[in-house]
Amino acid sequence: MAAKLKPGVQTGTDYIALVEACKAGGYALPAVNVVNTQSINAVLEAASKAKSDIIIQLSGGGAQFYAGKGIKDSEKAKVLGGIAAAEHVHRVAEAYGVCVVLHTDHANRALIPWVDSLIDASEERFKATGRPLFSSHMLDLSEESLDDNLAECERLLKRLAPIGMSLEIELGVTGGEEDGVGKDLDEIDNDKLYTQPDEVLAAYRRLAPLGHFSVAAAFGNVHGVYKPGNVKLRPEILKASQEAVSSAEGLGNHPLHFVFHGGSGSEKAKITEAVSYGVFKMNIDTDTQFAFSERVGAYVEENIKAFKFQIDPDTDEPYKKKYDPRAWLRKGEEGIVDRLIIACDDLGSTGKSLAG
Repeated sequence: MAAKLKPGVQTGTDYIALVEACKAGGYALPAVNVVNTQSINAVLEAASKAKSDIIIQLSGGGAQFYAGKGIKDSEKAKVLGGIAAAEHVHRVAEAYGVCVVLHTDHANRALIPWVDSLIDASEERFKATGRPLFSSHMLDLSEESLDDNLAECERLLKRLAPIGMSLEIELGVTGGEEDGVGKDLDEIDNDKLYTQPDEVLAAYRRLAPLGHFSVAAAFGNVHGVYKPGNVKLRPEILKASQEAVSSAEGLGNHPLHFVFHGGSGSEKAKITEAVSYGVFKMNIDTDTQFAFSERVGAYVEENIKAFKFQIDPDTDEPYKKKYDPRAWLRKGEEGIVDRLIIACDDLGSTGKSLAG
């Protein structure tokens, strides 16, 4: 049985222990994109109720929204929002009694300065406290040549490893769009939707000597939700990559740490199969967005007058308690909580928190 970890944000060897526990236990953690305190708190509440550890992540756009769209310098807002959201999680996560991974999602070439700035902040925090701001960052250069992709991954990992951080890389193109990063399915060569084992082996040989990394492999997964039949998942590609690296490098079973992007709307059987091949993390964003909005929409429909009048024109009843943002925002939070409890069950993480 894996050793217990202190509740709160996990970094360094504790983060690696958490990842290894997922693989050894045959389960994965939901990785949820957040944009404000409501979504962060809802994710933590869901994890606490499910007794599951959890991954909280920010895209560049999500970080900018967290800081406020009123900041005219969008690049500055992305950095400030990323730092502020991370500090919020550091402050409150322990109180929820679960282990949390703090991560940034999908940084293409244009977003590399954002990641570098967040690493600057982590380096400063590490000097002061011995712990970085984030657990890991992602670099998505999957549309570039393999050599260019790995060269930039190598540069960043050399910065991350000394401060106890991990790097997530992408090999093969995940279809669809995630917060402005990605491509339409019709624009992607079919073979690029499926990661090649030789690419994974090349990445392992180049990055493993430098520090911890994980691979967001493409096995037909797509961002967003599409009607049945449009997305053809092939988790066996993950198995082939594990076997290629294990055989070539003389390693044990499942040496790689895989990430499942575009998890919203996926079949339960395909999720289970992917996890069995070393997936420890599944991204879920679209489904939680809908879960939040659906509950808010239902609340508005049930209390429609309260969103048109402060006082009922017929009865003089005041509506303050109904249009108070805390009322309808809470409904949205509850939607996220309920959806993530299902995700924890699907991924097998329910009841398996390492927090002690």
